[in-house]
This record gives sequence, C-alpha cells and structure tokens, in this order.
Amino acid sequence: MAMAALRREGRRLLLSPTVPNPSPAAAAARSSVISSPETTQLGVRSISTQVVRNRMKSVKNIQKITKAMKMVAASKLRAVQTRTENSRGLWQPFTALLGDAPSVDVKKNVIVAITSDKGLCGGINSTSVKVSRALHKLTSGPEKESKYVILGEKGKVQLVRDSRKSIEMTVTELQKNPINYTQIAVLADDILKNVEYDALRVIFNKFHSVISFKPTIVTILSPEVAEKESEAGGKIGDLDSYEIEGGETKSEILQNLAEFQFSCVLYNGALENACSELGARMSAMDSSSRNAGDMLDRLTLTYNRTRQASITTELIEIISGASALEG
Repeated sequence: MAMAALRREGRRLLLSPTVPNPSPAAAAARSSVISSPETTQLGVRSISTQVVRNRMKSVKNIQKITKAMKMVAASKLRAVQTRTENSRGLWQPFTALLGDAPSVDVKKNVIVAITSDKGLCGGINSTSVKVSRALHKLTSGPEKESKYVILGEKGKVQLVRDSRKSIEMTVTELQKNPINYTQIAVLADDILKNVEYDALRVIFNKFHSVISFKPTIVTILSPEVAEKESEAGGKIGDLDSYEIEGGETKSEILQNLAEFQFSCVLYNGALENACSELGARMSAMDSSSRNAGDMLDRLTLTYNRTRQASITTELIEIISGASALEG
C-alpha cells in the first residue's frame, strides 16, 4: 500500500507541468523520483515484456502463413504429379529412336532453362541456374555461340545479373494457369521461330519425391545436325531401318521429329519443374513451421521468466516498503 502510494505520487510529480520557480521541497522530490532506480527498472521491464509479446504475436502469424502454404502446395501436388508421370511417355520414345547426345559439339547452342515464377521453394531455382551457367561456360568459345531462353521469373532475375547480353528470350507467368500441351506447343513454336540453333539443351528439375529432385539436361538437335550425326554413324542411323510413307524425305521427317520432340520435352520439363517446385515448397514450409514453433517456445519461456522476475521484484519492494514503515 505504501509503495503504491509512493509510485502514484512519483507519477503525479513526473506528469505535472513545469513550475517556473519550484519550491526546494518539490524540486528535491522531483529529482529523487526521476533518479529512482526502481522506476527506471520498472519501465525497462515493462518494455521488455511488451517487446517479447509483440515478437510472439509476429511468429504466430508467420507460422499460420507457412502452414497454410504447405497445405495449398500439398493439395496441388497430387494432381500435377499424376500429369507429370503421364507426360514422361511422350518424349522417351524420341530418346529410343533418335538418342540423346549431350556431348555433341556444335557452334550454336541454345540453353532453355525452366524455373519457377514464385519463390519460397528451397533451392530448385538456384540449382537450375547453376547448371545453366556451367553449361553456358562449357558451350561457349571463340567460334561458338551460346544463348539463353529463360522460362520463369526467378531464373530471369538471377541470370540477368551476369548474362544479360546472352539472353535471347524470356517467358514468365507460365504457371499462371494449369500447364497444358497446347500452351507449351505454341511456346515451343515461338522459340523455334525466333532462335537459331544447332542444339537445344533443355534444363529442368526432374521430380523424384517430395524431398528429392534431380537437375536434368535433354538435348534436341537441329535437323541438319541430326542428319550429319546420322551419316557419321550415330544412333540416328536407326531411322533408316523404318519404312517412310507419304513421299517425305528424310530431312523433312527429321524436321517434324525435332519440332515435335522439343514440344514434348518442354511440356514434360515444365510439369516436372512445377512438381518439384510444389514438393520443395511443402518441405520448405514444413521446416519453417517447425522453426517457428521452436522459436515460439523459446519466446514463451523468455516471456514467462521476465514476467516472473517482475512479479518477484514487485513483492520484494512491497515487503521492503512495509518493513520500512513499521520500523
């Protein structure tokens, strides 16, 4: 009771307007209240408790957001995964027929890097960009030309920093609507019309599981290079064992096969990358939610300790004040 009265008197003196010529007693009381360590410590303790409470509230809100993002990614993953598995059968027959020549040495290389438009999905975009840069370094030279075609905002942001002059074409908001073959076929046709190439190298993340994806490179040769490889005795020579109907030449068939192969590879790559993105986002948001829970536990412990220390100090002050009045 006595200490509470003293605090009320101290607050009244602190909040009272300034007097031009205060009395010596009032000035002494004011100075004693201002310099009182008890008042200073009380203010610090109150601010500290409030800061911890605000931090706890922020962490709780972040945890709610990460849990919601994980649920959204999980709900989308199953549908995209089914379509991804079905799309693998489109371009694999081309590998059996035409083969895959990742080490072919040509003059004009076009690197098609498939990335995502959104972040918060782990390191899938950084992985694709690293592989693209390494491949660009390998395929560049005095008499060679290597260009980028970038699908996705995140890949564009990273590659534009040091390879602005090598970027031939960029495409964003590819996943704004569900990916379908018609959309990808139109995109593939635009790329083939606007880019000169001897070899197209498509880079994407192949989906294995929610926590596992593998950077993959698929090479599509131009009809001219494919025909040269066929004459040199490459795997494309197996095409001669098939009977050609309709009067088309081998060059025309290779042209049609190259265009169809590129659209199928691009369609599967976009789905594989979208599936990997959702799986990586699920994993990242799950880790973020668990980290937020751990942080919330630590903040709760800190808050309880601070509050208990404040209560203990208040009790000590009350008992000390009562003992002083009785003595």
